[in-house]
Amino acid sequence: MFPLVRELAATDAPIRVPVTVTCRVLKLARQQYYRWLNNPVTDSELVEAYRANALFDAHRDDPEFGYRFLVDEAAEDGEPMAERTAWRICSTNGWWSAFGKPKKGKAKKPGPPVHDDLCAMVDKHGVTRHVFEADAPNELWLSDITEHRTGEGKLYLCAIKDIYSNRIVGYSIDSRMKSRHAVAALNNAVARRGEVAGCIVHTDRGSQYTSLAFTEALIDAGITGSIGTVGDALDNALMESTIGLFKTEVIGHEQKIWASWRQVEEATAAWVHWFNHDRLHSAIGDVPPAELEQAHYASTRGHDNPVAA
Repeated sequence: MFPLVRELAATDAPIRVPVTVTCRVLKLARQQYYRWLNNPVTDSELVEAYRANALFDAHRDDPEFGYRFLVDEAAEDGEPMAERTAWRICSTNGWWSAFGKPKKGKAKKPGPPVHDDLCAMVDKHGVTRHVFEADAPNELWLSDITEHRTGEGKLYLCAIKDIYSNRIVGYSIDSRMKSRHAVAALNNAVARRGEVAGCIVHTDRGSQYTSLAFTEALIDAGITGSIGTVGDALDNALMESTIGLFKTEVIGHEQKIWASWRQVEEATAAWVHWFNHDRLHSAIGDVPPAELEQAHYASTRGHDNPVAA
């Protein structure tokens, strides 16, 4: 507040407000203001504060990143700095990578989920099971992330599938597995599907899905998040089976290393189109996902599916 008091009291201010009045309104002590005025924040301290703020925002969105990755994120937000500077700020504030080695006996337990598990049902025997069912498109989506090895480094695929038709409604490919990667896949799905308010997106507890950025993207689209339980191998099994098909049919049984990122991107785009429009899915009556949705929209709206991509 002290800089505000100084600005309002400046002789060139549009409406000059005396220090006494401003301090009384803001409930500040004039003695403390004058002490600060004699020794205000230095330029170097201000630069340090902006750098720390940029590093904190990057660490909050992607807690698995170490300080070397956080430097890149901060630079993209307009706060470049040396890696040594970033290490000093991060270590001082205790901002460590979630993948860092914990001290013996102090391993952290998984934190609480940011969303409820909306796909968990308790049967008549009191056993909790996951039920993935939908009566129409855009009611329930599943998402997961997998990686590819290329000659230019690793690539990560984040895909989103509609449980009603098994259709892959959106995906994103990135060289880093961070929150913005999952957000890009979600935005891609929303752009393709149009009005999706009321849809549920079920994921695991990966940091990309529990991040503030992904949660805000869900809210902006009117989508409800759902997160599975820890240690349950079946909480996202249907999406993992699709990822398994992708690895088998595109990446290959031997997990071959692709020569370039572009090759993976082109092969992925071709496979997603084939998976949606040509592949016969036994779970939905041996028809392609696009055909099932086409029939659904024709029967319920009297016209073709508005989404043809």
